[in-house]
Amino acid sequence: MAGVQPGFAWKLCALLGAVSLLPGCAVGPDYVRPETLPDAGYAPETITLSKAGPGEAQQFLKPAEEVSDQWWELFRSQQLSETLALAIKASPTLDIARANLAQARQAVAAARGVLYPQADAGASAAREELSIGALGGAPQFIGHLYAVGATVSYGPDVFGGVRRQIERESALAEVQRYELAAAYLTLTGNAVIEAINIAAAHEQMDAVKSIIEIDRNNLELVRIEHDAGKASAVDVLVARSQLAADRALMPSLEQQLSVANHALTVLVGKTPAQWQPPKFDLDALSLPTDLPVSLPAEFVRHRPDILASEAQLHAASAAIGVATAKLYPSLALSASWTHVTGSPELLFLQPSEPWGIAANLTAPLFHGGTLEAEKRAAIAAYSSAFGTYRLTVLQAFGQVADTLRALEHDASALNAQQEAMYTARASFELSQAGYKAGQASFLDVIVARRLYEQARIGYAKARGQRYLDTAQLFEAMGGGWRQWKDPAVGASDSAK
Repeated sequence: MAGVQPGFAWKLCALLGAVSLLPGCAVGPDYVRPETLPDAGYAPETITLSKAGPGEAQQFLKPAEEVSDQWWELFRSQQLSETLALAIKASPTLDIARANLAQARQAVAAARGVLYPQADAGASAAREELSIGALGGAPQFIGHLYAVGATVSYGPDVFGGVRRQIERESALAEVQRYELAAAYLTLTGNAVIEAINIAAAHEQMDAVKSIIEIDRNNLELVRIEHDAGKASAVDVLVARSQLAADRALMPSLEQQLSVANHALTVLVGKTPAQWQPPKFDLDALSLPTDLPVSLPAEFVRHRPDILASEAQLHAASAAIGVATAKLYPSLALSASWTHVTGSPELLFLQPSEPWGIAANLTAPLFHGGTLEAEKRAAIAAYSSAFGTYRLTVLQAFGQVADTLRALEHDASALNAQQEAMYTARASFELSQAGYKAGQASFLDVIVARRLYEQARIGYAKARGQRYLDTAQLFEAMGGGWRQWKDPAVGASDSAK
């Protein structure tokens, strides 16, 4: 259409931009955060931790206190702190979670871009041949056509389908943010647990080594007694058998130590050939005595796995709105301007500027039940997500309850194992003295020795388990992830 002023098409584009600001409704349900169970709790009665025995640390539960961000420093081990710093810095698990978060944030930015008019530029060049006269006659005209133009299109979000999609993508980005926090919580918790497993394995191995050394001394004593005619060959065989049996305990403990070492090595992002964990020692670790315990009403906001499940629920709610919007009419507006010329030199000089403006309204009439089925599927998906959320909350409460009970039982078990060890050691020493004085048989010594061996190993296990359950409580309470200063968590990504 010749003679149209150059700014006219751009005025049309501005009009489309103004239309984009018109308000609209958002169909589908508005998300409502689930309420905490009114009777939520960790136990039907108050849990108190009993004393663990003479010389053992007494632990206390501190309700309404939050876990510090670097809670492992409460164990007062420089080796442990350095190992955790290395794990946080180099763990591939965190790298994966950070990348997933960045991807989800870009999906939000891409969804938001649909709210705005879409502008595109185009250009073309063509060679045309025209024939005048009979079909198949010689060509009478050969020429070139050059065109350049722009198109602006916009679909007003009248019923909020795009906004619900943005809401859904934003909720999924929140899922990834909490997944990153959960990865941090799992990484730090598992690293502390493996360090304690290493220390506990060393503790048990030291106990077995001490037992083996005593077995050697007993065997040497029996051989001397046998040479002096005071012990039989059977006594020598029994002593040798006892030594062999106790030596057999070492391979399994060494394997346990190897597994813990390799697991910790993987957590810090290294191979066994690149890095070896320190030789952790329970005696070098301080058992935390003040154990923070979140109030049940606040607990669901302290666990990243619960918050991730809740964000999934939010995304499922928004998906219902996306499916509902498809049942309503959709409006599409567009404007275009094209400049056509036969010479590239005149492409931006000729006044010929064909333009057009269009509006399309589309309303669903019959889709074979597909759209209604998609809406019903979205509602069912929301119900499934709500069930998953409830299950996540219940399992989290159950985990804390198990850990609190474990700590309660750990103190009692450690007290009993300590008493058993002291009693068995006294009995063993008396049996040895009686055997030397000829007042007890070597069988009495072996029986007392076996009881003492079991008590020594039992005490080492009980001691290590108390450290493990303490670390698991810090992890179960959220591990202080909200104070974690990771750049990816607070970053604000943007997309073109």
